[in-house]
Amino acid sequence: MGRQFRRNPRDSLAWKLFYMAGCFFVAAQNLEQWEEAVFDKDKGTVCLKTFNLYKKILTLSKGGSDQVVALLKEIRDVNVEEETVRYFGKGYLVVLRFVTGFSHPLTQSAVLGCRSDVEAVAKLITRFLELHRVESPQDLSQSSETEASDADEPQDKHW
Repeated sequence: MGRQFRRNPRDSLAWKLFYMAGCFFVAAQNLEQWEEAVFDKDKGTVCLKTFNLYKKILTLSKGGSDQVVALLKEIRDVNVEEETVRYFGKGYLVVLRFVTGFSHPLTQSAVLGCRSDVEAVAKLITRFLELHRVESPQDLSQSSETEASDADEPQDKHW
């Protein structure tokens, strides 16, 4: 038969502290990072921060967070992207699209579950940033002027 290992009930306090420290270390290593997105209309910026408790403990509060700051006026669209999550199927991300062509996910990891929940968050952000409004007549006239000036330039097509 197999040999059974039993913990001695009279383990010293040092061993008990060692067991607890080991459990804490494993738990801290497996903690998910969390994100925070702060949209500030007064400053015209969005600040996306990612926190990791494990990094914060190891660097003694000098690190543990990464941050991206962007201008609100540079955000042209907010949409939902689908991502395959190993062993679990599909997850969804809210992605900010900028006028420069750069895209940045609002969260670093995909949210499992119903797509409509993630789409609801994207719609709230779109409404908050007023990205859903129709261009004003002034915006339309500026874009037509740009198109007209582009049409005046000679088009050389070399294949």
